[in-house]
Amino acid sequence: MEAQEQIVNRVANSGLITFDLEEYYQPGPRALIDIKDQLFQGLILKEKDFRDYIKTHDWKQYEGAYVAVTCSVDAIVPTWAYMLLAIALEPYAKHVFFGSVEALEVSLYQERLAQIDWQVFKDAKVVIKGCSKVAVPIAAYVEATNKLRPFAASLMFGEPCSTVPLYKRPKN
Repeated sequence: MEAQEQIVNRVANSGLITFDLEEYYQPGPRALIDIKDQLFQGLILKEKDFRDYIKTHDWKQYEGAYVAVTCSVDAIVPTWAYMLLAIALEPYAKHVFFGSVEALEVSLYQERLAQIDWQVFKDAKVVIKGCSKVAVPIAAYVEATNKLRPFAASLMFGEPCSTVPLYKRPKN
């Protein structure tokens, strides 16, 4: 009888560290407030009408949400209008951001990635995980790459069982 070959998990023995951007996703609802809906004739913001909107709008609906505020049309919107929105949202929203929901998501990832001690990846072989259950912005992948590259011995993208090589530190 022939001895059975032992199955070796080469991925587990490779020393690869998986960096999963999904772990840095900040859970909670996202919302967008577009000032275009408050414009007179779609062109200009009237202060009195806007202040009435601020007083009467149901701000509680943004409880615990990440809120992006913007104006998606070319219009005359004074800076103070965005500031009034931020003040009205502050007691309810988790975070208020100027820009699109997509830009908000990038900002949230940048905020979380800025808190990491990247030194822990010194001389490591790192796989930046490619698949996730949440939509991770490409900008977050670029930011993680920029932060990891000075420390990691090598960078790959994908899953430990199937990676795309990105960077390998040159040998001196």
